[in-house]
Amino acid sequence: MASREPQAQMSQIQRQIQQDWANREYIEVITCSIKKISDFLNSFDVSCRSRLATLNERLSALERRVEYIEARVTKGETLS
Repeated sequence: MASREPQAQMSQIQRQIQQDWANREYIEVITCSIKKISDFLNSFDVSCRSRLATLNERLSALERRVEYIEARVTKGETLS
């Protein structure tokens, strides 16, 4: 029986090592997935900020044109 106990103990250690490697692989997959999501969100953020800045510029230009036209109409000037 004494010889079986070290074998059982080795088998248990091997199972623990295999489980540890499986856990490490799982953690690596999760870590890579989180990194991909983070990269996507950062890219999306940059894209959205750029598009919003462009829209803001267009809206500002339109607001200036509307204010100019309103001022001309208020003064009774014609648009032609």
